Amino acid sequence: MTGPGPEGGRPLAPEAAGGGAETGNELPVAVDAMGGDKAPEEVVAGARLAASQFGLPVSLVGCPELLGDTGGLRVVPAREVIGMDEEPGQAVRRKKDSSLVRAAEEVRDGRALAMVSAGNTGAAMASAMLRMGRLRGVARPAIATPLPIPGSTPLVLLDAGANAECSAPWLVQFAQMGAVFARCRYGIADPRVALLSIGEEPTKGTSVVKEAHSLLAAQEEVRFVGNLEGRDLMSGLADVVVTDGFTGNVALKTLEGGLRFFSETLLRAMQSTEAGREAAKVLLPLVAPLVAELDPDSQGGAMLVGVDGVCIISHGSSSAAAVANAIRVAHDLASGGVVGELRRAVAPRPVPQASQPAAT
Repeated sequence: MTGPGPEGGRPLAPEAAGGGAETGNELPVAVDAMGGDKAPEEVVAGARLAASQFGLPVSLVGCPELLGDTGGLRVVPAREVIGMDEEPGQAVRRKKDSSLVRAAEEVRDGRALAMVSAGNTGAAMASAMLRMGRLRGVARPAIATPLPIPGSTPLVLLDAGANAECSAPWLVQFAQMGAVFARCRYGIADPRVALLSIGEEPTKGTSVVKEAHSLLAAQEEVRFVGNLEGRDLMSGLADVVVTDGFTGNVALKTLEGGLRFFSETLLRAMQSTEAGREAAKVLLPLVAPLVAELDPDSQGGAMLVGVDGVCIISHGSSSAAAVANAIRVAHDLASGGVVGELRRAVAPRPVPQASQPAAT
């Protein structure tokens, strides 16, 4: 199944998924069944939903006796769990039989098309990097998070939390990978790439942001449209926005909190008076589709771009619907060849050799 995902993505023709995996619809998506605030119950329910509703093959990775009714899904035994509060690097190195590590190994060894986890974000990244490896030429992987824009394709924000501090060349590489992701996931032929800053002028921002602006403006590999301010993230002025992981994560969670506050305030206002309740009868049917479109669960999760395989990182509080959507996103991206496209985009360019003087 390689059709559009829940956000209307249009993946490319199938090719190698990376990490030694062969392509083919028979390969499952490996799901970390023990990761997340609602694991394993909601994760297992989401995996069963993806299998029944989307017809996707799924492997559940975790402690078999704790998974409950798996609905006949393949189970990959893993006896250890990495907690949400554990130090990622140490946990991955110490807990080699954890569900996260085993899920990454399923992709690396060609037994799974992609992996999905709603567990410890840092540990998911470390597992993917240590087991799948980075693509040749990638300085640092980044988390590419889709931000829903009503009536349009989502905005791709990266980095959304993988790298708290970045160099200007890293931001340029994020721009390259973000453009590839937008093309593969949403069918945008020539994505507009912007740099998140405190002003539109090239002179605004930190020294790293100003250097990145200069580097992006000088290259031709992406369609750079300049700086973008935080208030314009969901304006539709860009398809990809690049920033460091600290700023990106703060921006992402600020947007989530703002949207939640607005929704709750609107509902309270509608319920506070008789007039409000009457108005709600007209407004709620109009507002409900918008709220559903902005619900993070509809996006499923974010891809860790730059590793040699598809790794989807979901929100820790993911519901069964969110897990099912994450599995579908993972399947579509892997089947659509996004890793191969990323590999070509970041491959080191050969250094031109100076011509030798002719022999005399």
